[in-house]
Amino acid sequence: MWTSTTGISVAFGTPRKLPRPRDLIGRVAVLDIAFASESGGSKNAFEHTTLNFIDALGPRLAAWVDHHDSVHHQRFAGDLRFLLTTKSEHGACPELVTPEVVANAGVVNTIVCHTDFDGLASAAKWLRGGVEPYPGCDDDARAIDTRKGTPGPIALLCDRAIRARPRDEGVLCAILDVLTEHRVEAAWPIIESAAEEARPREEAAGRLAVHYENAARELVLIDIEAAKRPEPYDKTWLLLLGQGLATMAVVVDGDTATFAAAYDSGVDFLQRFGLSGGMPTMVSIHRGRLSEALRSLGAEDAIVLRYALEPTTTS
Repeated sequence: MWTSTTGISVAFGTPRKLPRPRDLIGRVAVLDIAFASESGGSKNAFEHTTLNFIDALGPRLAAWVDHHDSVHHQRFAGDLRFLLTTKSEHGACPELVTPEVVANAGVVNTIVCHTDFDGLASAAKWLRGGVEPYPGCDDDARAIDTRKGTPGPIALLCDRAIRARPRDEGVLCAILDVLTEHRVEAAWPIIESAAEEARPREEAAGRLAVHYENAARELVLIDIEAAKRPEPYDKTWLLLLGQGLATMAVVVDGDTATFAAAYDSGVDFLQRFGLSGGMPTMVSIHRGRLSEALRSLGAEDAIVLRYALEPTTTS
């Protein structure tokens, strides 16, 4: 939890791991957090996670601003608190956080934001009344979230720090300090130190990338366990390296398979896999669904069979 100089708190969350409503003070704005889908294996993820959270907040929910696809958006079409778009309409969330949106929400005591640069920039922009933390921050957030274009040095450093320590709230708080011009001198060393840790993880991803195999005409696959590379690696970087080899890349690590394609590729994994929401070009599914997913993408029979014959666990 982070607190601004004006007393507004910022809590961190993800679609599947939201803070407890009873721990959130007053009226709440939720930024850049997608509605949970069944991609991780839970058939009722939206009802059990997102809808329960919304219902528990009740009238304390002041706003929900997000840009990820979901079939459940239509449930809130008549509720002015919800500003929900698709990834193709808005590549990043901060551009949705305008002065008008902030003003229409009224008093907000707590912000819940996603734990990436896109989410943190959205929170900082809200705290600044809908004004960018620095000129070009919206464009930087879009470049990082879509992995298209070149973001500026502030965003690049923050993104690398998050990728190195994705669960370190100290890093997330330091980034908010910088984006809101609060405790900046103390915050930069924390961010720089974390960002430096990304380098060996990126290098490890580079070593892993040689183990990608062709799974279909436009799909490459790597199984981390089969590659026998236990060292920590940057999954985002590894997926991007895979996209340099084919339109689509999949990284299989333990019980999770993550598929990715370029933002402007036209690939829609949600439609291909029959999922209710998330990012059309980046989806994580349970390993138990992998053979089915690979078949839907035209993977070779031998590779489909490899994962179909594996013992699976339910989640």
